[in-house]
Amino acid sequence: MTRTVADCMNASGVAFGTSGARGLVTAMSDRVCHAYTTGFLGFLQEVGAWRPGMQVALAGDLRPSTPRILAACAAAVRDAGGLPLFCGYQPTPALAAAAFARRIPSLMVTGSHIPDDRNGIKFFRPDGEVLKADEAGMARQIVDQTSRQWDEAGAMIDAAPLPTPIDVATAYVARYVDVFGPVALAGRRIGIYQHSAVGRDVLVQILAGLGAEVLPLGRSERFIPVDTEAVRAEDQALARQWAADHGCDAIASTDGDSDRPLLADEHGEWLRGDILGLLCARMLGADVVVTPVSSNNVVERIPAFTRVERTRIGSPYVIAAMDQARADGQVVCGYEANGGFLLGSDAVINGRTLPALPTRDAVLPIVAALVAAGTRGLAALVRALPPGVTHSDRLPDFAAGRRDALMDWLLPPDVAERDARLAATFGPITGAALEQVNLTDGVRMLFANGRVIHLRGSGNAPELRCYTEAESPSVAAAMNGRSLALVAERFPG
Repeated sequence: MTRTVADCMNASGVAFGTSGARGLVTAMSDRVCHAYTTGFLGFLQEVGAWRPGMQVALAGDLRPSTPRILAACAAAVRDAGGLPLFCGYQPTPALAAAAFARRIPSLMVTGSHIPDDRNGIKFFRPDGEVLKADEAGMARQIVDQTSRQWDEAGAMIDAAPLPTPIDVATAYVARYVDVFGPVALAGRRIGIYQHSAVGRDVLVQILAGLGAEVLPLGRSERFIPVDTEAVRAEDQALARQWAADHGCDAIASTDGDSDRPLLADEHGEWLRGDILGLLCARMLGADVVVTPVSSNNVVERIPAFTRVERTRIGSPYVIAAMDQARADGQVVCGYEANGGFLLGSDAVINGRTLPALPTRDAVLPIVAALVAAGTRGLAALVRALPPGVTHSDRLPDFAAGRRDALMDWLLPPDVAERDARLAATFGPITGAALEQVNLTDGVRMLFANGRVIHLRGSGNAPELRCYTEAESPSVAAAMNGRSLALVAERFPG
């Protein structure tokens, strides 16, 4: 049967999200994943970035469905004339760094932070992530899958086992230990919340290699969907308890594929990802910072950076803007509200060069913030920033129809009617008049007292995201809860 990747997307419901293809595991059949990978390689061949006979690197996270999907992707690589280079179950940035160094394309099977009834595939060109502009080229690729046998559910018949994995973790560990040095975190006791993160052991190796006393905590053999933008109440309680019980200077963790960080201070309070990102950018001596519109406005209020660029939400948008901003001699970086940090150009630390890694990375912001904090602690480092706190949460199971109905109601054609509706609905939550509306990604409302409410549909899962910003954590959290409650009441599932 011959069809395009777009045909496959429409039939299966597995579509491109904020970063890569995402869908229900039941929809991500072997045949669907094979088609996506075939289209990916066909597009790269079309633009001269790959040819048959070349390697393609693959890795995955610890979801139960990941090995099956990896096998389907590896089969597609072989059927296209390529050589699958299996890198095992390793962090997304470790895979990307290894593939970039070899100048070969790669793909990561991961659903990141979303529940394990879903999964996804993230694609990388030999020099960086597949960007939004590339997705149309992938979608129109024609895939011929008649050379393989499939059962009625789209499963491969006689699927070949994955190749023996190569080691990419050693180089990823050395990337940080060699630059920051073996005593960078000497004297610090750091808990590692391991849960089911694929990089849980690598993170232990890196922080121990930097001289820290490391305490592995909370390891789970069952997949736990840890979301670095909406930290679960139980994870907040765990961090506080561990900090008190073990006398930790910090607690570090990541999401499922270990490209987004979580870092708690000595009191067990998780730092917001956008605060962690700007601390990292400042420690690196960045000149230009690129960050989505959902990130905290504090970044514009510190004098460390020459320029701050705002984008839509998603690493492909951040990378595209970093590419445009890059200039000789400047350190260009990006970060997201989820904490993922992207190093767009080489940086020099302790006289050693840290090579660019233009994809989300969890380790660099963790290490940079800990080094910058020194013995005074993370809490003091954060307190020294200008005031401004963000909070994020979500409504799960918020299907596309509910999202579209909400956006239609929030955004009537007449601008005056729009502003009046937004002011009347959300102004009482903030206690101030509406001052500005930003439609870069969703609906971001700025009020006269500096408070912010931002609503957008997730690009990766059927969820409504809400970001709020205020002068204190309690106010930001209260605004967030009231905003989501209002939406849930007006647009019930």
